[in-house]
Amino acid sequence: MTDQDLDLFGSGGADADDAPDEGADEPRRPRRRGRRVLLVLVSLLVLVLVAVAGFVGYLGWRVNDNVTQAELLPTAAPPTVDAEGDPIQVPASGNGTNFLLVGADSRGPNDRGRADVIVLVHVPADPTAIQMVHFPRDLYVSIPGHGKNKINAAYAFGGEPLLVETIQNLVGIKIDHVARTDFDGFKGMTDAVGGVRVYAEEGNDASGNGGKAIQKGWNELNGEQALAFVRERYELSEGDISRGRRQMAFVKALLLKATSKQTITNPLAIARFTDAATKNLVVDKGLSIGAMKDYALLLRHIRSSDVVFATAPFTGFGMDPVAGSIDIVDTKGMKLLGEALRKDQMDDYLDVFVTP
Repeated sequence: MTDQDLDLFGSGGADADDAPDEGADEPRRPRRRGRRVLLVLVSLLVLVLVAVAGFVGYLGWRVNDNVTQAELLPTAAPPTVDAEGDPIQVPASGNGTNFLLVGADSRGPNDRGRADVIVLVHVPADPTAIQMVHFPRDLYVSIPGHGKNKINAAYAFGGEPLLVETIQNLVGIKIDHVARTDFDGFKGMTDAVGGVRVYAEEGNDASGNGGKAIQKGWNELNGEQALAFVRERYELSEGDISRGRRQMAFVKALLLKATSKQTITNPLAIARFTDAATKNLVVDKGLSIGAMKDYALLLRHIRSSDVVFATAPFTGFGMDPVAGSIDIVDTKGMKLLGEALRKDQMDDYLDVFVTP
């Protein structure tokens, strides 16, 4: 509690108005009344603090109860060569932390589903900004033990460990932690904050967006509509690439709303958002709840303008007799991306590769 907070309740002595009049029969009654008021205020403060502590304890319990830990990282060592086969020079320090976020679209309890959202989040050693790199699901890559295929096939073949190994080999970096959620998590988080206002580069009709037509420009979306918004690709001009830009626009809109004064001053909204964000969350076994809290504290000053989005580099589109339509990897660009991530020099990379 600050000195200013203490001033709200007085220092414990009587105010000038409580001083007894000269010659009064009961000079101490006003002083006792002042003390009683002070005791009531202090008691209320204690009750509020107990309530807040209980609320924080409840949130901690919900997070612990909701989050599942699993073997999401590969046992294979990180690569020693980059996308062009050159030796990787990893700096002794200053290379930050890399998280892989996977949004899975499962079709049932026995179906792993598809990795429809693949985002690499880089937190620099000096976290004044965060870089998020979206990997299009149709990116045509080498998958260890499975030849070449779309990058989301790695998830279908071997879950998160194989997807991590594939991206590590592709970019030439080490992925430190993995987190997976499903599309119901996006829906629940959106409804928890009362919907989001998101910008669409292009529109699509209502049949493809939960009964709501999307117009070019700003759109107000509830959870069901936001879910359809991030899934749509068939009506978009560049298919999966356009969908990736939609997903990044949605993430930014959700971040803005979740960190807005309207949300952070509403305990019920915080509780609903925390529950929705962690209900279907699976993380690697090295990412403990305590570590998650530490990262949250480390990034507490990050604002939406500090979060930078990019798309993994590709040169165009093509066809493969097995994989179908594919996005062709820009090998040179991927090498530059790996160097920028390893050396905490993403600003230099983004100067060359324009963010969506």
